[in-house]
Amino acid sequence: MSEGRVALLDRLAVWRARLSRPARRFTLLPEPGCLGLPERGRWLVAGTHLVEGRLVQAPGTAPWDLPGAGAAQLADAHGFGWLDDLAGLGDRPARALARDWTFRWIARFGRGRGPGWTPALAAHRLGRWMSHAALLAEAGERDQATLARAASQTLRFLERRWTSVRGPARIEALSAILRAGLALEGMERHVTAAAVALGREAEAQVDAHGAVASRSPEELAELFAILAEAEAALVAAGRPVAEAHRAAIHRIVPVLRALRHSDGGLARFHGGGRTVAERVERALATAAVPAVPAEGAAMGFLRLSAGRTSVLVDAADPPAGPHAHASTLAFEMSSGRRPVVVSCGSGRAWGTEWHRAGRATPSHSTLAIEGFSSSRLGRSGEEMTERARVLSAHRQRGAAGTQLSLVHAGWAETHGLTHRRELLLAPDGRSLSGSDTLAALTPAEKKRLDAVLKSARGQGICLALRFHLHADVRASLEPAGLGVGLTLASGERWTFRFEGAARLTLDPSVYLDRAHMLPRATKQIVLHAVLVGHEARIGWTLAKTEDTPLAIRDLDRDDPPATRP
Repeated sequence: MSEGRVALLDRLAVWRARLSRPARRFTLLPEPGCLGLPERGRWLVAGTHLVEGRLVQAPGTAPWDLPGAGAAQLADAHGFGWLDDLAGLGDRPARALARDWTFRWIARFGRGRGPGWTPALAAHRLGRWMSHAALLAEAGERDQATLARAASQTLRFLERRWTSVRGPARIEALSAILRAGLALEGMERHVTAAAVALGREAEAQVDAHGAVASRSPEELAELFAILAEAEAALVAAGRPVAEAHRAAIHRIVPVLRALRHSDGGLARFHGGGRTVAERVERALATAAVPAVPAEGAAMGFLRLSAGRTSVLVDAADPPAGPHAHASTLAFEMSSGRRPVVVSCGSGRAWGTEWHRAGRATPSHSTLAIEGFSSSRLGRSGEEMTERARVLSAHRQRGAAGTQLSLVHAGWAETHGLTHRRELLLAPDGRSLSGSDTLAALTPAEKKRLDAVLKSARGQGICLALRFHLHADVRASLEPAGLGVGLTLASGERWTFRFEGAARLTLDPSVYLDRAHMLPRATKQIVLHAVLVGHEARIGWTLAKTEDTPLAIRDLDRDDPPATRP
């Protein structure tokens, strides 16, 4: 269906929704939920906005009126993503601004004008209104009536158009219809059909192993939170919950637990961030599912855990979609409450160039051939048309610890090379050892590699093995460049060492996190090597120093400082 016809159908649905009788009040105010990032809330209150990667001072300007805002930012503005952050801050100025912007939007766009009337944006907006209805209506009955009228019209719009969206947006739309139907006067008749459809969609989108197609841990967490909130709303109202709905939640929980580091944050792969840990904790706490992580691969990720250390490895082919990362065999590591080795993260919030850079292999903690990501984008610059194939991924436990052996063929077609990564986490979690090998294995691969080496005119193929460090890790080169000393914010000290024909450098890197308005400067350990034959191997070790105790009293807060920009 053409975009023009889709837009026409959306407008027709808006017109029909406006003709229907609106709700005049809430029969109950939903439980508050979905709190966002307080630091971003502080910036919004101060009138500071991020516009296409630039900080813009625009006090008094609503998010949808920011000059130069791109399509993604406008979508977030009309989807009310900012409302979570203001609610997360929750002080008097933040609450006042949340109400001001909400009712300004309703006055200007609530009758169907503007770009916010697509099913996906309307679903997100209605979900945010339900999560923060108590905040938005606290000024009195007049505001409650205005919000109820706008919410009921949005519900009726979504009732006609939810089938036009795909993926998680469809589940979000059905959940929003359901929650609004339970909360708004006269809208109860919409609940049953939405609950049944939600069960069907949950069954279809959450596979038998508790995974979603995007392989994004954050998307899985968001989907889980939406399903859990819908379940809680139905239970509180004495309504039945579809068995397929409950079953999807039960499938997700062990996978989600396996995708969390020891500090509670999610692995940052395929467009996802660490998410707001408190929201995930709350949703997991309400789910009546045993607290046992998934065994084996969880949505294509393998986990190592011992002592205070957790390691998560991307051990499957990249997914389809515009947010997939070329992160095959990359890993992240945390020690207690402190991330140590990370991925750079998703750059979507900072514009197209940051988004593309964050998807590339050099933005992850793994081996890369200079100039070639393990998976590569097509001409559109969005979808990966050449994706690395994982040939094997095995876990083995022994007296020396737990070992992962993984192989991918991301450069088999371009260079005739296969990447093998082996990781070994000691039983006490005090050391992680690894080896990365790039080799041509078959006669055909050796022939292809020989041709590439010949074209290099004796210069060989340049390789780089990267270990991106969290922004709170202090790193310093040891004398003669033989290793790197790492000090965590908790006081823990780790040492990085390597073996093989490589040159070590400590280079600049960035840590991309939506909790901060700008990319954070950090460091990356890089081992540079040159492949001149059919194989190159680099061994390395990350180990706690001997004077670091088994347990550290880590009481420092992780929250950003409560200062205004």
